[in-house]
Amino acid sequence: MKPAPARGIPGFDDLSLDWLRARGSVKWHRPKRDVLPAWVADMDFPTPPPVVAALYEAVDRHDLGYPDWPDGSPLRSVFAKRMAERHGWAASADRVREQTDLIQCLQLVLHLATSDADAVAVQVPNYPPFLATLQTMNRRIVPIPMEDTDDGWRMDIAALDTAVKRSGCKALVLVNPHNPTGRVLTQDELVEIAAIARRHDLLVISDEIHAELTYAPHRHIPFASLSDDAAHRTVTLTSATKAFNLAAIRCAVTHYGPDRLLALRDAQPPDLYGTVSPLGVIATQAAWEHGDAWHRDLLTVLDRNRRRVHEVVSSRLPLVRHHLPEATYLAWLDTRPLGLGEPPVEKVLRDGRVLLDGGAPFGPDADGFLRLNFATSQDLLDEILARVTAALGGREG
Repeated sequence: MKPAPARGIPGFDDLSLDWLRARGSVKWHRPKRDVLPAWVADMDFPTPPPVVAALYEAVDRHDLGYPDWPDGSPLRSVFAKRMAERHGWAASADRVREQTDLIQCLQLVLHLATSDADAVAVQVPNYPPFLATLQTMNRRIVPIPMEDTDDGWRMDIAALDTAVKRSGCKALVLVNPHNPTGRVLTQDELVEIAAIARRHDLLVISDEIHAELTYAPHRHIPFASLSDDAAHRTVTLTSATKAFNLAAIRCAVTHYGPDRLLALRDAQPPDLYGTVSPLGVIATQAAWEHGDAWHRDLLTVLDRNRRRVHEVVSSRLPLVRHHLPEATYLAWLDTRPLGLGEPPVEKVLRDGRVLLDGGAPFGPDADGFLRLNFATSQDLLDEILARVTAALGGREG
């Protein structure tokens, strides 16, 4: 295991509780003052300086009028360039469309490509708003389990093939890197999934929002980059919001592989699904074009923090199963061996005064699991871990 960097990384470890609690965002605003939040997937770190500078510049020049984007926002070409440079994927700027966030992207694609009661395969556990979207839209969820093995979390690809054939699935919602387990699918696994998609003529809706939060030696591979067939059946969803901590800018992109689906989308009234704010586009463009130095520091901090979580859980809560996440800033903890007799989210909140996510909203068999957001300063993370382990009856640290 690599040694952790020295304590105190400017801009990431010098966070004050007063500064965090003064925020209006839901993560810090909703919990009571004596509760430390490590639940919703926002990072505690300040906004990347290049993004702040770009937004101030736009406001200083009073540039808040209607944007002149006759052929779409600048993000279309910026996205295509970033995919080529970071992943070797020749994404087409002409196939990119902007939406306000990733959930809206998913809902629009499902609306256009599937119908009431259609079967849609999805990994479980999964991001609760995705599962809630499928239920609300009356799409028949076909759960594909992520399996806890001695070597980490694995997607049951054989189960995918069987379930798709049996249920007559129309689409697969593929979350890679995976939330909440932090798993990054390998090239071989993705090729197997692509073969299943081709065999059963599946639309693949690939959520890749955590792609830029992947830790070496793991490598994110865009699903659409696998082959011509994969490219033509894949809709890729992503945003700068996770990797650059910009959730409130309300800006995401969808890359449409299928010609028919892109034509169907463009045949809709142009403002039916809303339009992105120019400030959201400015922030995203600044992050993707000028934020890489900040992002390298971020990954250093998150790598240190994920190892700290794993170290503490392994030593103080040896019965709790946890695998070092390969991506994301989320730890997925299986507390079922503790036999708590109550939901662990409730116990940790009551006895430890820490708010975490977990349990039934993440899907069938997620009861007994906790999702811990470790994207915070070293001191705050240590306090969160101390409270969580004490609440769960852990060994003295």
